Amino acid sequence: MTVCATEVALGNDDDGGAPRPGCVITADGTYAARLALAGESWFPERWTLDGPEPYAVPLPANQPEEPGTEVLPISDGRVLIHRIAGGRHLFSLLYPTGPGTGELFLGAVECPDPSDRVRLLPPAPRGECAYALAVGRSSTVVWLVAGGAFGPERLAEVPGRCSGGVWLDSTGRMLALDRTLRGRTKTVVVDLEEGGSVSPLLQIAEDSDDRLLLADPDSGLLLIRSDAPSPGHGRLGWGVLGSTLPVRFPECLRLRDCVVTPFAIQPGQVLTPESCAVALRVDGAVGSWVGVWRPAERQVHHLAAPEGWLAGAGRWSRDGVLQLPYATGLVPCGVSWVEVPGAVQECMPCASAGAPGHVAAHVGVPASASASASASASAPGDTSAPEPLPLPEPSEPVATRPVPLREAPLRGQAGTEAGSPTPVSATTVVTPAR
Repeated sequence: MTVCATEVALGNDDDGGAPRPGCVITADGTYAARLALAGESWFPERWTLDGPEPYAVPLPANQPEEPGTEVLPISDGRVLIHRIAGGRHLFSLLYPTGPGTGELFLGAVECPDPSDRVRLLPPAPRGECAYALAVGRSSTVVWLVAGGAFGPERLAEVPGRCSGGVWLDSTGRMLALDRTLRGRTKTVVVDLEEGGSVSPLLQIAEDSDDRLLLADPDSGLLLIRSDAPSPGHGRLGWGVLGSTLPVRFPECLRLRDCVVTPFAIQPGQVLTPESCAVALRVDGAVGSWVGVWRPAERQVHHLAAPEGWLAGAGRWSRDGVLQLPYATGLVPCGVSWVEVPGAVQECMPCASAGAPGHVAAHVGVPASASASASASASAPGDTSAPEPLPLPEPSEPVATRPVPLREAPLRGQAGTEAGSPTPVSATTVVTPAR
């Protein structure tokens, strides 16, 4: 999650077309890493976020990186980098050494088929380890690529082609993957401490494609994308891990001509998933902005993202403050704080040390996107461009054994009021074994 650089890639075909975030943040929020651009050269950059002010440290190697090179922050301040050379996938840890960059080579993963793809998984809850997926023609291998004793370690092999990657617990044991097998995508859970045992996690209709996008271990809130209520068109829904409550697909999360991707769930809301604030990345014809939604509400609150937002990057504090990293020519390393106690209120920018100015993010959806956002019940706020100094105006308004829940119907089908029950099909949301 984090100098003025555009995203390396707008989408990831292996993850159902979900856009990649502008940077990656550790699970505890202390560090972030991204591939930054200086002139025409790409280089890794680490952000430190747990101090009084955020600051960035460039980590250039002896030569520029290739566009699309993956980086991932480690909880000790080092940055994992994944490079491809000669058909081999190489992994190293980068760290600052005075004026230069130190590099510790960890090893390589070799794929027998040139069409196999290897990508890093999201940061694990215990940030000293990092994992990767090697996706082959008929199976997927989970690798421990940092934090092991002897370089990359093969942990599990899952039949089918897997994408996604969501951690279900706070220990980094239970990993949810979206597995495509026999033409359908369903979410399964892989137990990394039980020899890689695989069990179903989310199953809706037999002929639907169901993906898990986000999960919060504290509340059990799950964010799901499925085409079960609208065949051929994926819709956002929510459920609760291990609960008998049905999966719901709120109408307010359908924004016409926009792609809506959840990227952060408010932690610490134990046993109250309906009150968790969820941050949404909204991509439309006029650009990207931020939405905030709670399962208990029937509307999405829209925010104009801070200038230079590293789109899709951000995290919640336990008390409901959304932190959005951004970078501009004026503020090369900044975090905008959005306080959301019950509804969207204000953005408070926090710039890096020595930055010559601040950038305030105004509340509201871009004016030309209002038609696309009309599907939600929210009322957009100020649509003017961000001003350099004044604050914006407020907007208007662990687990047990798997327990299948096939009897739970879907709710919130198209054409119904959000939250009203509409049986669509059987659903399975299971609690992973520990």
